[in-house]
Amino acid sequence: MADDVFKALADPTRRHILDGLVERDGQTLFEICARLVSRHGLGLSRQAVSQHLAVLESAGLVVTRREGRYKFHHLDTDPLQAVVTRWLRPEPPESTP
Repeated sequence: MADDVFKALADPTRRHILDGLVERDGQTLFEICARLVSRHGLGLSRQAVSQHLAVLESAGLVVTRREGRYKFHHLDTDPLQAVVTRWLRPEPPESTP
């Protein structure tokens, strides 16, 4: 699973998408596309953004919720926590002589 997270984070467009979800969680595809254009000047097709979202979703970083015709995308930071805690372990207490 960590490999999927690193692959997802390797692309700057996907990092921009995650940044946008940090600022405002629960966005539709249309909102994500609009934010990419207005904030980053990235005029990607909806299909291209959907493909990026699919990579983020397969890595567990984005969770979607359907409501009628709309699909809302939410950030899930649990996979990031798992990656971070993999290498950051509490230091053992120092032994006293």
